Amino acid sequence: MILKKTIVLSLLSVFIFSIHSAIAQEKVYQLSSHILDITAGQPASGVDIDLYKLDKTGEWSLVDKKQTDKNGRVSTFLENIENRTNMGIYKLRFNTEPYFNIQNKETFYPFIEVVFEISDSSHYHVPITLTPFGYSTYRGN
Repeated sequence: MILKKTIVLSLLSVFIFSIHSAIAQEKVYQLSSHILDITAGQPASGVDIDLYKLDKTGEWSLVDKKQTDKNGRVSTFLENIENRTNMGIYKLRFNTEPYFNIQNKETFYPFIEVVFEISDSSHYHVPITLTPFGYSTYRGN
Protein backbone atom coordinates (compact mmCIF):
# COMPACT_ATOMS: atom_id res chain seq x y z
CA MET A 1 0.00 0.00 0.00
CA ILE A 2 2.83 2.40 0.87
CA LEU A 3 4.61 1.45 -2.35
CA LYS A 4 1.49 2.28 -4.41
CA LYS A 5 1.17 5.67 -2.69
CA THR A 6 4.84 6.39 -3.31
CA ILE A 7 4.53 5.50 -6.99
CA VAL A 8 1.36 7.58 -7.41
CA LEU A 9 2.94 10.57 -5.64
CA SER A 10 6.10 10.23 -7.73
CA LEU A 11 4.10 10.15 -10.97
CA LEU A 12 2.00 13.09 -9.82
CA SER A 13 5.16 15.07 -9.01
CA VAL A 14 6.61 14.35 -12.46
CA PHE A 15 3.33 15.38 -14.11
CA ILE A 16 3.13 18.66 -12.15
CA PHE A 17 6.80 19.42 -12.87
CA SER A 18 6.24 18.76 -16.60
CA ILE A 19 3.26 21.12 -16.72
CA HIS A 20 5.17 23.80 -14.80
CA SER A 21 8.16 23.48 -17.14
CA ALA A 22 5.97 23.76 -20.24
CA ILE A 23 4.27 26.89 -18.90
CA ALA A 24 7.55 28.43 -17.76
CA GLN A 25 9.07 27.92 -21.21
CA GLU A 26 6.18 29.46 -23.16
CA LYS A 27 7.54 32.07 -25.54
CA VAL A 28 6.55 35.71 -25.15
CA TYR A 29 6.32 38.05 -28.12
CA GLN A 30 6.45 41.85 -28.20
CA LEU A 31 4.51 42.59 -31.38
CA SER A 32 1.14 41.46 -32.69
CA SER A 33 -1.31 42.53 -35.38
CA HIS A 34 -4.97 42.08 -36.21
CA ILE A 35 -6.84 42.75 -39.46
CA LEU A 36 -10.60 43.25 -39.71
CA ASP A 37 -12.24 43.26 -43.14
CA ILE A 38 -15.08 45.68 -42.44
CA THR A 39 -16.76 45.14 -45.81
CA ALA A 40 -17.16 41.44 -45.01
CA GLY A 41 -17.72 42.07 -41.31
CA GLN A 42 -15.13 39.49 -40.31
CA PRO A 43 -11.42 39.01 -39.59
CA ALA A 44 -9.16 38.93 -42.64
CA SER A 45 -7.59 35.48 -42.54
CA GLY A 46 -4.79 34.35 -44.80
CA VAL A 47 -3.19 37.79 -45.29
CA ASP A 48 0.59 37.68 -45.59
CA ILE A 49 2.36 40.20 -43.35
CA ASP A 50 6.05 41.05 -43.66
CA LEU A 51 7.97 42.67 -40.79
CA TYR A 52 10.93 44.90 -41.62
CA LYS A 53 13.38 46.81 -39.42
CA LEU A 54 15.16 50.00 -40.40
CA ASP A 55 18.90 49.48 -40.03
CA LYS A 56 21.60 52.05 -39.24
CA THR A 57 22.23 52.69 -42.94
CA GLY A 58 18.58 53.59 -43.59
CA GLU A 59 17.76 50.31 -45.34
CA TRP A 60 14.83 48.06 -44.51
CA SER A 61 15.77 44.50 -43.56
CA LEU A 62 13.22 41.69 -43.58
CA VAL A 63 12.85 40.32 -40.04
CA ASP A 64 9.94 37.89 -40.37
CA LYS A 65 7.01 36.78 -42.53
CA LYS A 66 3.72 35.54 -41.13
CA GLN A 67 0.14 34.92 -42.25
CA THR A 68 -2.97 35.92 -40.34
CA ASP A 69 -4.86 33.07 -38.71
CA LYS A 70 -8.61 32.40 -38.97
CA ASN A 71 -9.18 35.27 -36.51
CA GLY A 72 -7.15 37.70 -38.65
CA ARG A 73 -4.33 37.73 -36.11
CA VAL A 74 -0.59 37.29 -35.91
CA SER A 75 0.67 37.28 -32.35
CA THR A 76 4.19 35.90 -32.80
CA PHE A 77 6.33 38.79 -34.07
CA LEU A 78 9.52 39.73 -32.18
CA GLU A 79 10.15 37.10 -29.56
CA ASN A 80 11.30 38.50 -26.21
CA ILE A 81 14.72 37.01 -25.59
CA GLU A 82 16.73 37.75 -22.47
CA ASN A 83 19.56 40.28 -22.99
CA ARG A 84 18.23 41.32 -26.42
CA THR A 85 16.27 44.43 -27.22
CA ASN A 86 13.74 44.82 -29.99
CA MET A 87 13.83 48.61 -29.89
CA GLY A 88 13.96 50.34 -33.26
CA ILE A 89 11.91 51.51 -36.21
CA TYR A 90 9.84 48.84 -37.94
CA LYS A 91 7.23 48.51 -40.63
CA LEU A 92 4.55 45.95 -41.21
CA ARG A 93 3.66 45.34 -44.84
CA PHE A 94 0.16 43.92 -45.19
CA ASN A 95 -0.04 42.20 -48.60
CA THR A 96 -3.73 42.85 -49.25
CA GLU A 97 -4.04 42.32 -53.01
CA PRO A 98 -3.91 38.49 -52.91
CA TYR A 99 -6.51 38.53 -50.12
CA PHE A 100 -8.93 40.55 -52.24
CA ASN A 101 -8.11 38.62 -55.44
CA ILE A 102 -9.33 35.42 -53.75
CA GLN A 103 -12.64 37.20 -53.15
CA ASN A 104 -12.77 38.46 -56.77
CA LYS A 105 -12.54 42.06 -55.55
CA GLU A 106 -10.32 44.79 -56.91
CA THR A 107 -8.35 46.85 -54.43
CA PHE A 108 -6.86 50.31 -54.62
CA TYR A 109 -4.14 49.26 -52.16
CA PRO A 110 -2.14 46.21 -53.30
CA PHE A 111 -0.29 46.46 -49.98
CA ILE A 112 -0.36 48.65 -46.90
CA GLU A 113 2.72 49.64 -44.94
CA VAL A 114 2.55 50.88 -41.37
CA VAL A 115 5.74 52.35 -39.90
CA PHE A 116 6.17 52.57 -36.13
CA GLU A 117 8.84 52.72 -33.43
CA ILE A 118 9.33 50.31 -30.55
CA SER A 119 10.90 52.34 -27.76
CA ASP A 120 10.60 50.08 -24.72
CA SER A 121 9.93 46.51 -23.67
CA SER A 122 6.11 46.73 -23.56
CA HIS A 123 3.83 44.85 -25.94
CA TYR A 124 2.87 46.62 -29.19
CA HIS A 125 -0.25 45.78 -31.17
CA VAL A 126 -0.86 47.10 -34.69
CA PRO A 127 -4.51 46.58 -35.70
CA ILE A 128 -5.96 47.70 -39.02
CA THR A 129 -9.44 47.81 -40.47
CA LEU A 130 -9.57 47.10 -44.16
CA THR A 131 -11.75 47.58 -47.22
CA PRO A 132 -10.79 47.22 -50.89
CA PHE A 133 -10.53 51.02 -51.13
CA GLY A 134 -9.29 52.13 -47.75
CA TYR A 135 -7.86 51.24 -44.39
CA SER A 136 -7.28 52.71 -40.96
CA THR A 137 -4.91 51.89 -38.15
CA TYR A 138 -4.21 52.94 -34.60
CA ARG A 139 -1.86 51.87 -31.87
CA GLY A 140 -3.44 49.22 -29.73
CA ASN A 141 -2.20 47.58 -26.57
